[in-house]
Amino acid sequence: MSTLVRIAPGALVVGKPLPWTVYDADGTVLLCQGYVIQSNMQLEQLFERGLFHPRVIERAQDEPDATGQLNPFAEYPILLKTLETTLKAITAGEENALKRLLGLTRVIERICDESPDASLALVHLYSVEPTIHEQILFYGILCHSVARAFGLNKARTSMLTSAALVANIGLVPVADQLNASRMILNDEQRAVIRKHPQRSMQALHAAGIRNKALLEIIAQHHEQADGTGYPKGLSGTDICAEAEMLSLAERYVAMITKRAYRERMKATDARKLIASLADGQILRPAIPRALLTILTDYPPGTLVRLSNDEVGVVTRRPVRHRGPFVQAIFNPRGERYSRTIERDGSEPLYSVLALEEPEVMPSMDFSLLWGFA
Repeated sequence: MSTLVRIAPGALVVGKPLPWTVYDADGTVLLCQGYVIQSNMQLEQLFERGLFHPRVIERAQDEPDATGQLNPFAEYPILLKTLETTLKAITAGEENALKRLLGLTRVIERICDESPDASLALVHLYSVEPTIHEQILFYGILCHSVARAFGLNKARTSMLTSAALVANIGLVPVADQLNASRMILNDEQRAVIRKHPQRSMQALHAAGIRNKALLEIIAQHHEQADGTGYPKGLSGTDICAEAEMLSLAERYVAMITKRAYRERMKATDARKLIASLADGQILRPAIPRALLTILTDYPPGTLVRLSNDEVGVVTRRPVRHRGPFVQAIFNPRGERYSRTIERDGSEPLYSVLALEEPEVMPSMDFSLLWGFA
C-alpha cells in the first residue's frame, strides 16, 4: 500500500463527494469515497487531519490486471493522480511521457468499455466544482464514448482520447484560478485562453510527442464551423471530426459544471442546448446526436424524483424497452432507506418525473450502487 499523504487545500469542496477514501495518521478510515462534505468546518478538519493514498499508473506493467473488471470509482483517484503525473512529465519533457500518456489512455478506454454507465456517472457525480484534472478526465471519458457511438475506428478513437487528455495542458497552471474567479475575464486572461492550443502543442513537441493527427485535433478543438473560432479561424471541412467531438465534450462539461460566477446547468437543459447544435449549428450534426444518444434523457449519476415520490440516482441507462434504472435512496417521505432498491423507470409507478438538484448531494457508496462492492 502506498504512503499516505496530506490532502492539499483546495482539493476538496463542500457539497461534492470525496474522490477518495480519507484516513487519519494511523491509517484508520475517517470517511469513505462518495461521502459529501457538509460544511466548511468539516472541510477544514479534513485538511488538518485527512490523508489519502496517491497511487499512480506509471508504466505499462503497473496497469491493472486485464483479467478482472475495473471499478471506475476505485480507479477514479488513481486516474486523476496519474493524469497529473503524466501532464507534469510532458511539461518536463521526460523521455517516458508518451508511454505514460498511452498507458493512461488504455486504462480509460478499458474502463469506459467495461463499465460505460459507471464511467458516465463519474462525470455527473463529480461535476459540482471539478478541478482542471477532473475536467480533463471527463473530456477523455466523453470523447471515447462519443467516438464509439459516432462510429470511429479503434485507432482514431484512441487518438481522440489521448488528445482530450493533453489538449488543455497549456491551461493547467491557470485553469483552477480562472474557474474560481468571480470577475469577468480581462484581456490578458483571454489571451492566455486563446493561446493554449499552441502552448499545448509546443509542450507535446518538446516532449517528443509529434503525432500529426494528435496535434491536429489539439490545434483545431476551438475552431468553429462558421469560422469564428480560434486560433486560425478555420471553417467547414477544414476542421476534423475529432476536434468537433473534443469541443463538444468541453462544452457539455462546462454546462454542467459549477463556477464561482454561475451555477451549474441541469443535465436536461444542457441536453436541449446540445440538441440545438444538431439542428444546423455544427458541421457534423451526427456528433451532437451521438452525445445525446450516450447521455440519454437522464444520464447515469444524476439524481431523479420518481412518480411514487422516491428520490434516487440513475445507475443504468435504458435497455430496449426497460429503464432507466434507478437506485432509490430516499422514500416518499424524504427518509433515507437503510438499503438501496433498484427501480425500473419503464414501469409507470417508477417513471422519472424530474431531475433533483439539492443544495448538497447525499452521500453514497458508489461502488455498492453500481454493483462493484
